[in-house]
Amino acid sequence: MSALKIKKGTSKHSAYDLRDHHEEMIERHTLAVMVDNEAGVLARVIGLFSGRGYNIESLTVAEVDHTGHRSRITVVTTGTPSVIEQIKAQLGRIVPVHEVHDLTTEGPSVERELALFKVSGKGDARVEALRLADIFRANVVDSTLDSFTFEVTGTSEKIDAFADLMWPLGLTEIARTGVVALSRGELAS
Repeated sequence: MSALKIKKGTSKHSAYDLRDHHEEMIERHTLAVMVDNEAGVLARVIGLFSGRGYNIESLTVAEVDHTGHRSRITVVTTGTPSVIEQIKAQLGRIVPVHEVHDLTTEGPSVERELALFKVSGKGDARVEALRLADIFRANVVDSTLDSFTFEVTGTSEKIDAFADLMWPLGLTEIARTGVVALSRGELAS
């Protein structure tokens, strides 16, 4: 007789809730960090994460204020609530960092990601790839007799769902930008 194969509970609604209720849950947070746009700043921010063993799921950086020479770093990270608070506090202590916002806790926000998908195929697989691309509002940005390159913009979940459907149809390559995010509504003054 084999033992029951019960996965360690991840839901408080499970009849087999085997979680340690004293253990803090791992959460996903999106942080927006405004920094001076100068050499070495990104390395210092990333060094904080790698030096302390914090995980980065997604990272995007771009200059957003040309006259003030400021860049916005959007980091998606995971950790317990105490680890997230520690990350924010340590980011705030880095000299070229001006602001650290936790978009996950500060209220509603909008997150988007851009991805390019190269799908190779012929015949019915090609027709099905085009049909699914239409459903996901993907744009065809390149086409050859043997492949398509699709551009998809949306949440990370939408990008993942599109990839899952394209694999059996001949998905050969993916490039993703990482998450960019802004808080919704007006800025608090």
